[in-house]
Amino acid sequence: MLLRGDMDGLPVAEQTGLEYASENGNMHACGHDLHTAGLVGAAKLLSARRDELQGNVIFMFQPGEEGPGGAKPMLDEGLLEAAGEKPVAAYAIHVAPGVPGVFNYWTTTAMAGANKLSVTFHGKGGHGSQPHTAQDPVPALLEFGTALQVMVTRRFNVFDPVVLSISQLSAGNAVNVIPDSARLGASVRTLSRETTEAFPVAVKQLADGIAAAHGVRAHVDWEVLYPVTINDQDEAAFTAETLSATFGESRVVEYANPLMGSEDFSFVLENVPGCFVFLQCSPPDVDPETADWNHSPNVLFDDAVLGDQAAALAQLAFDRLASH
Repeated sequence: MLLRGDMDGLPVAEQTGLEYASENGNMHACGHDLHTAGLVGAAKLLSARRDELQGNVIFMFQPGEEGPGGAKPMLDEGLLEAAGEKPVAAYAIHVAPGVPGVFNYWTTTAMAGANKLSVTFHGKGGHGSQPHTAQDPVPALLEFGTALQVMVTRRFNVFDPVVLSISQLSAGNAVNVIPDSARLGASVRTLSRETTEAFPVAVKQLADGIAAAHGVRAHVDWEVLYPVTINDQDEAAFTAETLSATFGESRVVEYANPLMGSEDFSFVLENVPGCFVFLQCSPPDVDPETADWNHSPNVLFDDAVLGDQAAALAQLAFDRLASH
């Protein structure tokens, strides 16, 4: 078995006003301090019943989930073979604002893949008063930015959505100089392996066509940062059954749709069948409907859920080993 808990914070100046609020400009704005503490609790619970365990448990204390991605280096270093054989299943619990104590799970796709797109148009610079003597890459870039948004809605199924956010634009430094190149950077979220592979192909076709029309050249860089997080259907069913038996059916709710955020537990799930679960934990005096979300400087997590989080991880490991 493998149980994962990530531990990093974010460069966010905390504004919660709590007496123990961070003062160093960094904050556990995604609740990873609870993840680490919960995994320690699970380790203690399972160690206390070590003689009853029908197998081994790997406790994956993972740095770098917020970037640049700590799961893949751990896998590359042999984590899955740490106990002498590959785990039969893997589980992780992530906290989030919401009704305290409610577990959420997905039957298949849980979270989007995160991808980085960079497109550069190369031309020939010149004087701003004589554009006909240059090969201006800026009009090509501007046209491409608009066409890229349209392409998302025309080339990709609305039921396998793509979320594209153009977040960077750069060209020349002087207003009277036509630059040699112009660049666009974007964040792209995808919900399937097929779309993750097809998107850069479509982007290159579009960029090359627009570049040719403007007499310039296009260069496309595509980087998959985190794959799509996909739960195994059998492990998701086992997780829901185990948590329902432990905490009651009313506290276990299936999410209807995946989230467009990303998670590098996806690297583990590409190698081991498993399930990624959310645990809601807003404080009792916070309205779950209006609670600040993860990564906000005002987000609040109630660590009263830690006992249940530890118990959930331990129970999943204990029962899964017994079933295997």
